Amino acid sequence: MTSTALAATLFGPEDLRMVEHPLDKLANGMVRIRFGAGGICGSDMHYFRHARTGDFVVKSPLVLGHEISGEVVEIAGSAANLKVGDRVAVNPSRWCGHCVACREGRPNLCENIYFMGSASKTPHMQGGFANYFDAIPAQCVKIPDHVSYQAAALAEPLAVCLHAVARAGNIEGKRGIIFGAGPIGLLTMLAAHRAGMADITVADIAPAPLAFATRLGASHVENVSGGEEALKAQAASRPYDVAFEVSGTAAGLASAIGIVRRGGVVVQIGNLPGGQIPTPSNAVMAKEIDLRGSFRFGFEFMTAVELIGNGSVDVLSLVTAERPLSTAPDALRLALDRSQSVKVVLTAN
Repeated sequence: MTSTALAATLFGPEDLRMVEHPLDKLANGMVRIRFGAGGICGSDMHYFRHARTGDFVVKSPLVLGHEISGEVVEIAGSAANLKVGDRVAVNPSRWCGHCVACREGRPNLCENIYFMGSASKTPHMQGGFANYFDAIPAQCVKIPDHVSYQAAALAEPLAVCLHAVARAGNIEGKRGIIFGAGPIGLLTMLAAHRAGMADITVADIAPAPLAFATRLGASHVENVSGGEEALKAQAASRPYDVAFEVSGTAAGLASAIGIVRRGGVVVQIGNLPGGQIPTPSNAVMAKEIDLRGSFRFGFEFMTAVELIGNGSVDVLSLVTAERPLSTAPDALRLALDRSQSVKVVLTAN
């Protein structure tokens, strides 16, 4: 067994280095995993560019990565239904199970959560962009042999979108709009379609991701880089019941609140690097809009793995590039270029 691990470690804005660090003896109750694949997430990109995402600020070196999969190579203690050699999707969340949120069945709001690759707590919680990393057995969900590590790594963003769609309530037969055509926006579209949404518009300011949304089955796409006149005209004749705000911009939230019908629902998924989004509160009040936050996911992770395994959701349709883990800094730069990339996945080789 190797005694070191090579990890993509962030030291500051755009200062991501591949660092070799010693591996401690595996603690009792933990599982060691050899990296199989990892998806580069929007929050990884925020961390890379700004050394923060939302209110979470990097104060000490942070290993990025929470969309991850790999092979179990060592187990310390007991691990029910898990053995060395198992291929697993790794849930980056470790929930305490006993706080108020956990007891209410909302583990994504756990007061004591350990979430891999996050600076939300100090010391920071190290991520999985390393050729070896540790987890607890409950985080490891076995995947069938026909599911690639690349697909398994994308169970995490799919779970985020399944949770966001669930936050919208019953959307069967309804008309919706998604602001932001990045990976989370596109997966939200696929999840909403699966939940029965009848008509889905995707809006963005960049033509490349909108073309991708069309290929993946969007009912309509709208380029709003030059304004929203066409979108507003469309909404006037056929109002939107639900809006998903994924862009993490003040303009996106204002548009979502402005475009959704009276009594409609707006689900906020995206977050700003600076952490604050001004809200047109008068419109929320006067239109009696339900403005709902959506944060990470709960038990949807298991559902996401199942949907990927049975072919219900083709997460690999979003992947535009694969790069070796050893080139993570360059891969992050590629992921930031929306003209070239939708989803970039890191691989072991």
